[in-house]
Amino acid sequence: MKRKPNDMDQPIGKLTRIKDFLPAPQELAVLEDTVKVTIALKKSSVEIFKHMAHRYHTKYQRMIRELVDKYATQYS
Repeated sequence: MKRKPNDMDQPIGKLTRIKDFLPAPQELAVLEDTVKVTIALKKSSVEIFKHMAHRYHTKYQRMIRELVDKYATQYS
């Protein structure tokens, strides 16, 4: 039978330091100009986004906005 560690909050095994990849707080606070638009989407597409947003505890409109932003960045 294997021994369990006494404190479950302590790391198990060899630790490896990783490079800090998170943006600085001032980078997160940057506001960009936004424009409100009205768009008609297929019901099935919106349902998929709603389902995925529920799964990841976020808002479906935010997911759609991020998708459009990434597409625009890719082709700009």
